[in-house]
Formats: sequence, C-alpha cells, structure tokens
Amino acid sequence: MPQKMTVVQCWDDGVTTDAPLIEILRRHGASASFNLNPGLHTAERSKGWVYKGTDVARLGWNEMKELYRGFTIAGHSLSHPHLEAIPVDEARREIVEGRKRLQDFFGQPVRGFAYPFGTYNDQVEALVREAGHVYARTTKNDDAPFPPPNPMAFHPHCHFLSPAFWERYEAARAGGYFYFWGHSYEMIDSGMWAAFEEKIRRISADAMAQWGNLEELFLPAAS
Repeated sequence: MPQKMTVVQCWDDGVTTDAPLIEILRRHGASASFNLNPGLHTAERSKGWVYKGTDVARLGWNEMKELYRGFTIAGHSLSHPHLEAIPVDEARREIVEGRKRLQDFFGQPVRGFAYPFGTYNDQVEALVREAGHVYARTTKNDDAPFPPPNPMAFHPHCHFLSPAFWERYEAARAGGYFYFWGHSYEMIDSGMWAAFEEKIRRISADAMAQWGNLEELFLPAAS
C-alpha cells in the first residue's frame, strides 16, 4: 500500500492573528510549529507594525501558553535580528537565551529554529546546532527529498500563499513529505482566511496525507 505523505507547517513571529489561525487548525485536526521571539513579547498584547495597511500586534505572555497548547514551539531568536550581521557573542546569546526562555515558559523542548529574515551564514548555522536544535529553517523554496543534506539549512517547499502551492503539494508526494510556512498576519481579509481554511480542510481530507510535527522528521537522526 502506498505510504502517506506527511504534511508539516510552521508560522513565525507570535502575532495575534495566530489565534484565528489556530482555531482553523484545531477545527481540522492540523498540527503546526510556531517560531517565537521571546524577547519581543510583553505581559499583555503589544503594538507591532503595519502590514499592507493592517495593524499587526504581538501576543502577550498572558495568553500564549493556552493559545499554543498542543502545538510545537520553535525558536526564532530572542529579538529577530539578522544573526549573521551581529557579533558572534551577541548572536549566540540571541539563539541560546531565546531557546531557554521558550523552554522555561512552555515546559517543552525547543528543538527547531527559524532564521530571522531567512538569513544566516556558516557561523550562525554552527551556533544554532551548538545550542541544541535539530533543524533550522530558511525561507528558500526547495523540492529536494527528505532528509536534507544539511538540517541546519532546511528549506521549505513553499510559502502558504505560493501560486504553485498545490502543484508543489502534488509533486511532493513522491518524497513522502510536504512543508509550507508563513505568517498569519499575511491574511488581511475574510476571503484570504476562507481560502486558507479550505486549504487546511483539503489537506485534512486527503486520504493519502497526514499531519506531522516538523521536529519529528529529524528526531530519529538526532537520537
């Protein structure tokens, strides 16, 4: 019998629109990883930035534990700098302290990492590995089969808004897994939210697909 394709997804930055996103994921039994910057959150919700005319706000610590319950937490550095552009000791602190704060708060191992802005160099890769992560995600599209030659430069198949999303999804069946990523704040109107829910519903209804946790793809290799 053909093997099911494992579908994994991750979302960056810990913003308030993760709440309706998670409602959709729970409704359809979908798993996901959330990449967070603990140095940027305050006790309650705080103003972030403006994206395409829409205000973006960060979640408060007072709601994150319950909101992300049952999902995987991954690192995204302490404060989201270009890690390759800062002194090595500062980059190490961003990675190590960011991971520690997340593990202490959520009470779960933090094994994954997403490079801020998707940028990195060999030294940053080494720091991420040294800190205890089993993979680090970029923002480069890649159709390479799993496992990747370098887990510290793990490329997703595509962004969730990619026009080629379903084409890449179907092509990925042969490799046994499909990986997409994004930011929930990129959905700025009801039509985009409805289209996203239909995407999640369609994947959940696919008899030859199953939702998986991103870090679990790497755990056998890490053990």
